[in-house]
Amino acid sequence: MKVSIEEHLQQLRSKATELLLREDWNEYINLYSRFISLCRSHLLAAGSGVTSDSLHKTLCLALSNRAEARFRSRDLPGALEDCDDALDLDPAHLKSLLCKAKVLLDLDRYSSASECLKLALASQPSGGAADVVRGLLYRCRKLEAQSRTGGFDLSDWILNGFSEKCPDLAEFIGPVEIRRTTKGGRGLFATKNVEAGTPLVVTRAVVVGRGILPESGDRHGESARMVMWKDFVDKILDVAEKCSRTLCLIYQLSAGTGQGELDVPDIGLFKPEAAEELFVLKSKKPDVGRILKVLDVNCLREEGFSAGIHGKDSNYIGVGLWILPSFVNHSCSPSARRLHVGDRVVVHASRDVKAGEEITFAYFDVLLPLDDRRAMAKGWGFECNCERCRLESSVGFRQEMRELEMVMKSGTNLDGVAVKLEEGMSRWTVKGKAKRFLRASFWPAYSGVYESEKLTRRCGRRIPAVSMAVQSVSEAVGGDERILRALLRRLKRGGGDAMEMDKAMRLGRGTYGKIMKKAAMKAMFEVALVHYGN
Repeated sequence: MKVSIEEHLQQLRSKATELLLREDWNEYINLYSRFISLCRSHLLAAGSGVTSDSLHKTLCLALSNRAEARFRSRDLPGALEDCDDALDLDPAHLKSLLCKAKVLLDLDRYSSASECLKLALASQPSGGAADVVRGLLYRCRKLEAQSRTGGFDLSDWILNGFSEKCPDLAEFIGPVEIRRTTKGGRGLFATKNVEAGTPLVVTRAVVVGRGILPESGDRHGESARMVMWKDFVDKILDVAEKCSRTLCLIYQLSAGTGQGELDVPDIGLFKPEAAEELFVLKSKKPDVGRILKVLDVNCLREEGFSAGIHGKDSNYIGVGLWILPSFVNHSCSPSARRLHVGDRVVVHASRDVKAGEEITFAYFDVLLPLDDRRAMAKGWGFECNCERCRLESSVGFRQEMRELEMVMKSGTNLDGVAVKLEEGMSRWTVKGKAKRFLRASFWPAYSGVYESEKLTRRCGRRIPAVSMAVQSVSEAVGGDERILRALLRRLKRGGGDAMEMDKAMRLGRGTYGKIMKKAAMKAMFEVALVHYGN
């Protein structure tokens, strides 16, 4: 017995409902692809027995349903294409307009999402649907303002103890551009003078992989790490295969040595509103080998403090690929820091930065002497030749410094190390930036002194007061919780004044960014004291 088109479509609808309840999105998408193909073939065929108007409505709803499933499975380009096809059939189709707005929001195209939602409101949705549209429209406008001004405020989230859902942050590119570095590579540079704490880039990860590794460092721990990495890579490849824009942006990143001189992309390429014709590739199939090399060179780990504020324990590991921050190179005198908020990373100036200055991160602990930093750089596969390393390697008193380093590493006589360094810098006529760099290299000694009232009294005026040392070292390496902590401990003991609190607030902005109000900054101070040992 021949099954009618209505019966066939109804059978597919029933099966789709089962898949929807199971959230089996891949099978759901496959089923609706057959459903849509069937509708289209009958629209082209004459004498189907079904009115064209009825079948158009059925096709429109089917496209909308598949768009929603593609959205859930993170195939955003496919979802957007389905929404557009549905809206070609019915420009006022509410479900398609809502889905398209959600997709555009996830693509960080806020103004386009707003236009969709305005059209949805014009269709006069009733009841809860109207509330959904208005809520999304409010969210669009808020994110659009953030992306335009860089005016982020995490105060409520911080004051609520980070217990609420991570705040909604817009994609933002501040006063930066990509340029050729003096060594022939590529880096991110400031296009104007910016103050410490100024947001430079806020961007979503392509993918973030997170997990808790076993306590032991044996083969079980290594196995868990490999499983997490494989899952992370699989997700990257899945996204790259679904979205040519993402694949093209991944290909902008370095895959390591042997590539020759890479092109310097325009910063506009990384903005969500960049034209689609900029992302046309000869092959949409990802080059797995090339992507693996890109990941090896460019993945970033979530910083320990960022993990700490989310309540993660010491075995937590988070790794992700953030495209534009991958252009930020290392310096032992870094100018920027990052704070991870959900899948977003907030990159801000950790100290005052001049127009034309390169934006740099600390890839490893830079509050250590030169030889230790060189060893860590070697582990990263490069040799650091930043201004600080050049200056410290050229001084004529390297042997005396090495002797002080050995004493400092023993953990004894820290006050003697700090005093001898201050006396040595006076004798060696070290001034200005060089003095700040050397204090940063011996910060563990200074920090040990400032944490002990007995040692602080013993040193007296032979070493700088804590507020002066903190300012000196932060000018060398930017904001850092460990430097901030020394000043906070003094304030907590009741030894500080309003001027020192003002210094703490400025250092706090360099450490966490100008993304919170004063009360929230003070709450962050308490977190820093607990996280780094009160």
